[in-house]
Amino acid sequence: MAAAQVDTCVGDLEGNARHVLEWTRRAADEGAQLVVFPEMTLTGYPIEDLALRASFRRAAQATLERLAVDLDEAGLGDVAVLVGSVGERAARRLRTDRQADDGRAGGAGPEGLVEPGTPTAPLPDSELVGDVVAGRPEASDAVRPTNDAVLLRGGRVETRYSKHHLPNYGVFDEYRIFSPGDEICVIDVAGRRIGVVICEDIWQDGGPVSLMDENEVAALVVLNGSPFEEGKGHVRAELAARRAEQVDAPVLYVNLVGGQDDLVFDGGSFVVDRDGTPLATAPQFVEHLLLWDLADEGEPSLPGPQVPALHPDEETYRAVVLGLSGYVRKNGFRSVLLGVSGGIDSALTAVIAADAIGGENVVGVSMPSAFSSEHSKDDAQDLARRIGADYRVQPIAPVVDAFQGQLALDGVAEENLQARVRGVILMAISNREGHLVIAPGNKSELATGYATIYDAGSIGGYAPLKDVDKSRVWALARWRNNHAVDRGDIPPIPESSITKPPSAELRPGQTDQDSLPPYDLLDEVLDAYVEHAEGRAELLARGFDEHVVDRVLQLVDRAEWKRRQYPLGPKVTALAFGRDRRLPVTSRWREP
Repeated sequence: MAAAQVDTCVGDLEGNARHVLEWTRRAADEGAQLVVFPEMTLTGYPIEDLALRASFRRAAQATLERLAVDLDEAGLGDVAVLVGSVGERAARRLRTDRQADDGRAGGAGPEGLVEPGTPTAPLPDSELVGDVVAGRPEASDAVRPTNDAVLLRGGRVETRYSKHHLPNYGVFDEYRIFSPGDEICVIDVAGRRIGVVICEDIWQDGGPVSLMDENEVAALVVLNGSPFEEGKGHVRAELAARRAEQVDAPVLYVNLVGGQDDLVFDGGSFVVDRDGTPLATAPQFVEHLLLWDLADEGEPSLPGPQVPALHPDEETYRAVVLGLSGYVRKNGFRSVLLGVSGGIDSALTAVIAADAIGGENVVGVSMPSAFSSEHSKDDAQDLARRIGADYRVQPIAPVVDAFQGQLALDGVAEENLQARVRGVILMAISNREGHLVIAPGNKSELATGYATIYDAGSIGGYAPLKDVDKSRVWALARWRNNHAVDRGDIPPIPESSITKPPSAELRPGQTDQDSLPPYDLLDEVLDAYVEHAEGRAELLARGFDEHVVDRVLQLVDRAEWKRRQYPLGPKVTALAFGRDRRLPVTSRWREP
């Protein structure tokens, strides 16, 4: 058995099919008889509303059928290949939230949490209503898209299985898009019966896995498109262990890898034995072929290759690197551009970019103002030298003076003018030379609105640190420098960029703490308010200072309009701004 942990691109049907062919050949060369690819491999994942286009579904099906033939013609027809793709079925009226509350639908969500009202099963066929499906857009031709696992063998599409449980929480919106399946899938490979399910199907109690033991499967394979999230790895393993015990068979969990917009898929595929013992693991954040031998019936399970777990800081660092590299590559860019100030945020962002696409493809622009310190300019130049970036200096004073000659601004308006001039300069260079502008702002700034909108810290197409709070920025910078030392390399981030007080340097002697609480305290309050949805009363009950709480909540609530206009960035925490947290911009609600 082979878990092909691959990186795909949404909509690149031909490219993804070539990838399947290539990795199947590799697996067959290693003796694999069954190759399992991740969820929605052929189409990329998530495809969102592309699934609702009949033209896209037709193209996916044609590509799938052609892939089956290509595999056969390449001498791989005897290999059983499970690949994820989009399918379709007649639309049905689905059970509603009210019916779910009556106990006729619903189930356990991730980490065993109950998701009330999760629609999980269609009503009887007698209640088919064409293309009218409650709570969803209409689909043409009275069909709905499905999220399928497809078995290719012998030059043809042999079997299809449609995902039963469609997640509708956090970053997922599958219930709006797909129609659920209702059949069990057990395939035969070399005389062994293999159960097949897709991702959310193992998170739900009472789902298709509960029927697998009746089919006496030798192993259960799970196709996954499970995004990275700090601390999520052990949850997946524990869940797979429970399902292995349930079916009394080993579980092969294969996960997607790569960056897709604001999601990062970390791979980390694995095999657990029927008693939950880890048998084989794949590395995270890289494409990999995990090979594992299913023992003969009655024989003890065989161990396979295993890799050590990553340190949490390394996990997060590699996630943001992969997110940026995927965005750059899949959108046709070759280089990135950012403002480098000598501060910790721009320094870490530049190093992430260098690790993602090579330092020679990073352009760092120092844009000193009248208030920029000499050490800041020196640190920016030193950083660029360490990572091999294209370093440029573009003073902003002449441009600011031109604006001031017309506007005569002062106070905050003058500070914001300086910041926005930097954004204009970066976009102008981007337009002239074709670089992708990346924003170095962090989650703490984004949460509190502590950034000038359209400035060098918030402008561009991608923001690697969007879901990394300020305290973690320092931790990741320390980890990256220590990693360099461990390898005998020069630390990429100047020490003074890490240790000096953070400042926007828009007025004399300015520091961030003039306007914000200390970052360690700020981030603790933000974590409670944003990620755990604790209100003012709960925060005060935990012992936070009333003045700090009121100030932070006011800043967060007033900054929603800024967050809506912020670039995409990789999700690494349990709750990221964007898909995870959806609040109205216009709202008079304030925490009592």
